[in-house]
Amino acid sequence: MHRRDANLMGMIMVEMSEEDFENAVGDALDLVPEELMAQVDNVVFLIEEEPPEDIERDTLGLYEGTPLTERDSWWASGSLPDRIFIYRGPTLRMCETREEVIEEVAVTVVHEIAHHFGIDDERLHELGWA
Repeated sequence: MHRRDANLMGMIMVEMSEEDFENAVGDALDLVPEELMAQVDNVVFLIEEEPPEDIERDTLGLYEGTPLTERDSWWASGSLPDRIFIYRGPTLRMCETREEVIEEVAVTVVHEIAHHFGIDDERLHELGWA
């Protein structure tokens, strides 16, 4: 789960269409090295306006699934795809410019892909991807 201190009061919010935000996510995925993306297994990327009510409002992204490091022979039999969610609302509320949105989306995408590879939040903080 990727969270940052967001402007929860909504006083500053970047205006960005859903299409432009989707393009930012697509561009972020294009920045992930091809060799790494080739290792991403059975994952779907989804863009949602807001995180579910049971998740903190300033959550920018979320990985739901079984990390590669925890999969064994039982996993492949009928497993649904893992899901990576990127949340538009919190991202736009925390950023002050379109450039910040694009940068934050890229960080969030990498952060959530890292969870798919079994890297936890503590290690991501150490690596500067939190």
